[in-house]
This record gives sequence, structure tokens and C-alpha cells, in this order.
Amino acid sequence: MLLPTSGPVSAGDAEQVVRAAQLGDPRSFTLLFELHYAGMLAVAHRILGARPDAEDACQDAAITAFCRIGELRDPSALRPWLHAIVRNNCRKLLRSHRPVPVGVAGENLLASELDDPAARIDRSAMRDWIWHGLHQLSPAAQTVALLRYFTENNSYEQIADLCGVPIGTVRSRLSEARRQLADVLPRLHEERHDETTSLQAERREEASTVLTAVSDGAPMHKAVARWAEDLTFCWPSGKRTIGREPVFAAMRRDYDSGVAHQITGVVAGAGITIWENAFINPPEDPFHCPPGGTWLLREKKGLVCEVRLLHTPRPARPEITPPANRTSGRQTRSWKV
Repeated sequence: MLLPTSGPVSAGDAEQVVRAAQLGDPRSFTLLFELHYAGMLAVAHRILGARPDAEDACQDAAITAFCRIGELRDPSALRPWLHAIVRNNCRKLLRSHRPVPVGVAGENLLASELDDPAARIDRSAMRDWIWHGLHQLSPAAQTVALLRYFTENNSYEQIADLCGVPIGTVRSRLSEARRQLADVLPRLHEERHDETTSLQAERREEASTVLTAVSDGAPMHKAVARWAEDLTFCWPSGKRTIGREPVFAAMRRDYDSGVAHQITGVVAGAGITIWENAFINPPEDPFHCPPGGTWLLREKKGLVCEVRLLHTPRPARPEITPPANRTSGRQTRSWKV
């Protein structure tokens, strides 16, 4: 579980505990899950059955609630609010046959369904505390947690590809990340952790500088000053290259083909950084590159020593089919599956 359970909390005290949790008290948040986690799991079991996916849906709902507790309008509505998040997680899992990203909006939520978890944390009074807690996780647990909860390519299969590990290892590392968060967050609440905000901003600026260096005409050796000269780059095809030049060459080919790179998200951890970018294809060749990509940068002694890139799956490519009535001179498009 994300948070430990030990004993019941009376219904009469529940509203007061919710308000304390909304003010950022981690102990109150723990008490809430002592009362409600069993009910959340029962909801998941009714929808998914007694499967590991049910536990995953509840764990994701717990982290969603942890990030969004301040947005709950009516503290007395906590139970249906939590259950709504669990149900939405389970239903999306059934629809898509893939793990559900944290942050699916439930009933009585103020935020948009398009709002992402990182943005919600950044608006929260608990922002730096939560980011600091994520930075305290072990490297393996931190990597899968950041990929799972703060990126678009966040299915277990995609995380496994990015990390180069089996899917079962992803599951176990996520469980370990939740256990570690439950342990470290209460202990870090009184500490100062202002440096997380500056690190996020610094890494985002670095990502933008690297991905626009070719189009801006910037010297590559300055753009990638933190990249080791002998870094290993793992391409989506499974190919590995050594050094920075193969990366620059690919960026130059994209630029020559009229493709631009746009940063859509950056998450910084302790020793890792995750970029997300969109490929802006030229109008005359809209399928030249996939829609986007996720970059996992691993550091050693302050230098990026390994980069793994995963492309967002391509949409179906349209194809021209012969018209049903050749005398009409009209053509129709169908989506190739």
C-alpha cells in the first residue's frame, strides 16, 4: 500500500482529518487511508476481480488523492470522491488494456481531466515536499515512479522498454516506490526543500537548448555540455550508439526534412532527467516522425552517461482508396489499421 494501516478512524473525526490533510499534514493523510483504503480495494475488486491490476488501480488512486486532496470541496464527500477515482482508473484500464496514468479526474473534482499530475503538484502547497520525497527514492524506484506518474508513455510495457527491464520488474519497483514514499514523506515534512523547483527549471532549459540547437545554429558542444563524450544512446529500434555525434546527426536529418522538436514536459530526479517532446512534421510529410518521444537521461558524477529514447506510437496512416463511382472523379480516404 502507499500508506500503512493500523486502526480505524471514527466517522465523526473524519472531516477534521480531511481538513488537516488539505493543509499538508502527512499524518492526517495516513489516517484517511486507514479508514478508506479497504473500501477502495473492494471497489476495484468488484470491477476487475481479485487481480494485481486492482491493487494497482487503488495505488494510483491513492497517489492521485495525495496530490489533489486540496481540491476536494466538501470534506464529507471524501469516500465517494476516492471511490470515483478508483472506478475511473479501473474502467480506463478495462477500456485500454493498459495501466492507468495517475490523475484521472473523478467526481467532485475541480481540475480539468486534461490537467497533468506534475502541474497539480506545482500548484499545491505541498509541491516541494512531494518532489523532495520523490528525490529520496532509490534510483530504480525513482525512475519508474517518475515515468509512471509524470509522463505520457507510462504503460508498464513502455516503462519496461525505456528502463531495459522486464515488465515484472517494473511492477515490483513501483510497489517499492510506493512503500518508500510512505516511509519518507512524513519524515521530510519539516525539512526545507526549495532546491527542487530550481532543478526542474534548470533541466527544462537544458532540454530546450539541446533539442533546438540545430535550428538555432547553436554550437552543439555547448548545448550538451553535461553529456559525456562516450555516452551510450539506446534508440527505439534497440540499436545502441556510443558518443554524441549520432544524436546530433539524427537531429540534423530531422531539421533538413523540415521536422521541429518541441519540449512538452521535463521531470528532474536525483541522477535522472526525463524529457518529453513532440515532433512537428512538415505539412507535406505529416507522418515523417512519430507524434513524440520520451527521453530517459541517466547521470553519473554529474554527466549524462546514458540516454534511452522511446517513441510515442504512430497513428494509423491514411491511404487513398479507389472511388466507388469512377465517373464522379472523387476520392475517399480510409484509415489503414
